[in-house]
Amino acid sequence: MSASDSHETQVDRQFGARAADYVASAVHAAGADLEALAALCRDTPYATVLDLGCGGGHVGYAVAPHVRSVTALDLSQAMLDAVGSEAARRGLTNLVTRRAAAESLPFADASFDWVLTRYSAHHWADVPAALREAHRVLKPGGRLGIVDVIHPGSPLLDTHLQSWELLRDPSHVRDYGQGEWRVMLAEAGFVPGSAQSWRNRMEFSSWIARMGTPATKAAMIRTLQEEAPEAVRAHYAVEGDGSFTLDVMMVVAEVDGVA
Repeated sequence: MSASDSHETQVDRQFGARAADYVASAVHAAGADLEALAALCRDTPYATVLDLGCGGGHVGYAVAPHVRSVTALDLSQAMLDAVGSEAARRGLTNLVTRRAAAESLPFADASFDWVLTRYSAHHWADVPAALREAHRVLKPGGRLGIVDVIHPGSPLLDTHLQSWELLRDPSHVRDYGQGEWRVMLAEAGFVPGSAQSWRNRMEFSSWIARMGTPATKAAMIRTLQEEAPEAVRAHYAVEGDGSFTLDVMMVVAEVDGVA
């Protein structure tokens, strides 16, 4: 990897090579958080939906049968190719793909009724810019639904989480806290609603394999886990094999407070 590589290039490299793994990922293909996010627009057959940072496409697959159209957007063309193939296999003819960065959306103002994003924002180089773009492309009365890993608030717990994440995946930027999300949403022109939260277990070997983490980096993560203070190990429920539990949040935000 060249020192001059952009963050977008790094994200594309990391995820393009793992596209099939993310389409097939059991962690991403199911879960209470996916069900809750998909349920937001299940009764809106007129809706146009943007799946922002679609990854393996699981949000799009879940909502496409219930809405007018879904645009799955991602930086990785290889990921988009995999999503397009899987959508075709499932007969989802109203799902299309588009390549772009979250911070620079190639859509006109007021194009979508919903913008949904799941497990993507922690890779964005500039979350406030991406949120402003989401606000711009939403119609009046449109809503943004976000699911992502969050840090639990304590600086100690935050530092350990970000370290594990970055060692696993060099394209990781930050797992934000719930308070940080609410501030960023408000500054982008949204009115955030109440949050839902879950605790999701990450099985270590598949978590590492999904990203193709080198063995040396995986060993570093295990060392950090083993040497972490008891408060860290307890909060993340670190197991003997390195498996652990993450905090996940969903928040729905309204454009300019319009319900």
